[in-house]
Parts: sequence; C-alpha cells; structure tokens
Amino acid sequence: MATQIQLEVVTPKGAVISEQVDMVTAPGYAGVFGVLANHAPLLSTIKIGTLVYKKDGQDATLMVSGGFCEVSNNKVTFLVESAERGAEIDTERALRAKERAEKRLAEAIAQQEKIDRARAEAALQRALARLKAAGQQV
Repeated sequence: MATQIQLEVVTPKGAVISEQVDMVTAPGYAGVFGVLANHAPLLSTIKIGTLVYKKDGQDATLMVSGGFCEVSNNKVTFLVESAERGAEIDTERALRAKERAEKRLAEAIAQQEKIDRARAEAALQRALARLKAAGQQV
C-alpha cells in the first residue's frame, strides 16, 4: 500500500509542482480538507488560501487562488488560477497590497459599491494568503 500521493499543482502558465508527498491540506469552499495516500475519489472547488503539503517530515506552502481539485488513483491535482511558493513570496509587497486592499475595502463599504467591494475583498484575501504562505502572522 502506497504511503505517498502524487501532488500536481497546475496554473494557466503551467505546472508549479509535480512530486510525491506525504499529505496535502487545501482551502476548499466548504472548508479546509486534507488528502493522504489512497484517498477516496474527490472533486472540490478551491478558494483563495494556503495549500500546505508535507514531504519527508517538512511542511511547504503555496498560496493558491481559486480553482478545482481532483483526487483519483492516488493522485491529487489542483487546477488553480495562480500559485506561488511560500518561500518565493515578497512579503513587503504582500504587506503593501494588504494595506491597499484594506483601504479600498473601507472606501467601498462607505460608498456602498458592491463591485469595488468584491474586488477589494478578493485582493485582501490574496494578500493575506500570500503572507500566510510566506510564514507571516496575519
């Protein structure tokens, strides 16, 4: 019986990760879920958040933004809009993006603009996920 599962993370720009891992934890719309080797088949939507995978006792993180996940035949595939490795995230840039998004969100709420509010909320979620994936406290 296999003790690892094949992890594939793919964006429109191409593959980000393709390797055998011990465990994956992902941000689904219904909540965070985990996948181990020999998991039952599963389809799920993915929201903006942090994907964590464990390999050889070490945790690694990715910021993912929206997409789908399929688990089948001891393989978990994520088809997402974007993915960034936590170690490669520019935390200063992410902090500035967070501040801009918080300011835009406050302005959109004050002016009751639904479209701007939705954009600001999505930008804030992306910035927070980047910071979390980079190991920053948010």
